[in-house]
Amino acid sequence: MKAKHAFTQPSDGTALPWKWLQEADLHALEGQLNGTAGARLAGRSSRSRVHTWLLRLTTSVLLWTCLIQLMALAQLWRPHILWPPCFNSHSNLHNGNQSDQNNSDHFLSHSSYRPDLIRMPRVYKNNGYLLASCNGGLNQMRSAICDMVAIASHLNLTLVVPELDKTSFWADQSEFEDIFDITHFIESLRDEVKIVKHLPSKFNGRVLAGGIMSMPPISWSNESYYLNEILSLVRKHKVLHFSKTDTRLSNNGLPLTMQKLRCKVNFEALKFTPRIEELGKKLVNFLRSKGPFMVLHMRYEMDMLAFSGCTHGCTHEESEELTKMRYAYPWWKEKVIDSEQKRLDGFCPLTPEETALVLNAFGFDKEIQIYIAAGEIYGGDRRMAPLYASYPNVVRKETILSAAELRPFQNHSSQMAALDYLISVESDIFVPTYDGNMAKVVEGHRRFLGYKQTILLDRRKTVQLIDDYHKGSLKWDDFSLAIKEHHSQRRGTPMKRTVIPDRPKEEDYFYANPEECLS
Repeated sequence: MKAKHAFTQPSDGTALPWKWLQEADLHALEGQLNGTAGARLAGRSSRSRVHTWLLRLTTSVLLWTCLIQLMALAQLWRPHILWPPCFNSHSNLHNGNQSDQNNSDHFLSHSSYRPDLIRMPRVYKNNGYLLASCNGGLNQMRSAICDMVAIASHLNLTLVVPELDKTSFWADQSEFEDIFDITHFIESLRDEVKIVKHLPSKFNGRVLAGGIMSMPPISWSNESYYLNEILSLVRKHKVLHFSKTDTRLSNNGLPLTMQKLRCKVNFEALKFTPRIEELGKKLVNFLRSKGPFMVLHMRYEMDMLAFSGCTHGCTHEESEELTKMRYAYPWWKEKVIDSEQKRLDGFCPLTPEETALVLNAFGFDKEIQIYIAAGEIYGGDRRMAPLYASYPNVVRKETILSAAELRPFQNHSSQMAALDYLISVESDIFVPTYDGNMAKVVEGHRRFLGYKQTILLDRRKTVQLIDDYHKGSLKWDDFSLAIKEHHSQRRGTPMKRTVIPDRPKEEDYFYANPEECLS
């Protein structure tokens, strides 16, 4: 028993702890003053100091461990201390004016991901693997990738880096890593969802044997569909392949966490490769050096006109050529199309001639730079002549960059579209002549960057006014005033998304106005 109380009792065994400690301190002090010290008191003092420091160290470690765990559980560690949330940079854009150059620098290094910072990785039970084959052009696939990440995260699935479309009209053979920074994509989302470049080799046999279950999920579905229908399939088969990915999540009614994750993927994780970013920055700097510039997204390429059946302003031979092309592609379902009625209903892109007329009606300076974000305009210079006559400073990437600089991007439509995307987001004014996928995604990105001016043309009203002007029913001043007044509230300013139950195609697209991420 004496050994047990060696640090709490004197050698004679009496239990007088406080008095004994005081006497021991006095004896030690007296020994120091006299130049001597008792060996046993020195030993006890030394052991007491070690004991005290060990207690302090252990307590500190325990306290820090508890603090870190509590912060991780409360989701405070990453967002507020080590890794600013994806929307901090956006909110800063609303506080005071910033220069265009600062905005440019912000976009071209838009991600707040910092690999050098310690982060708490997400830990969860893996319910299986999700494969996804994206379909469509670059921006349709971009939105789809955001949806696939949100679905995988919500279901606790491991996402294999999505496969890009190589069989559509453009036949672009670019891989994911040819367009997007794949390492950044994986690492910046590592605490949201596990992403791997390839399916584990243990599944190779099933892949070769065609034993992977494949299906297109139902379009415009909410999280309940994926929890109740899809999750059980993944648990059963371990691997599930989505053969189509366009518009597979609803615009509205999803949990806020899913909506914000879609934004995080779109505005942070999907960073273009350094080669694309650097060339995009060169284009932006060239345009900025000459003053403000507008991006005109003219969706007037041959494939668009053939698919939509919009032939207003085309010659008879051109109309025949477009019709033949439409019938040549079996996956374009609509074959018989009334072009004029479709135009009057607002479902056709504005023609180059109509576009020039509208820009004149808005009263834009004749010397403004106009960058054409588009592929080859159908009809070429003949159709573009009215625009060139009104605005002489019309440029394209092909007129700014050298052939050598563009050569690596030739025959890769998605990589060329990525360059146009960068310029469109950075422009002073963005004017799409058709509300396709690029127009919508760029609109949403410009809202995120501080509601940069985007003129959203009401094509139905616009063609009506154009026809009235051509008929002589409207004089020029009245036509110009009507165009300006009708679009005064269609400039990409803050607004609520229009929700139309059971008609998701007709309501506002989430990626055009991700309002959950803009507050």
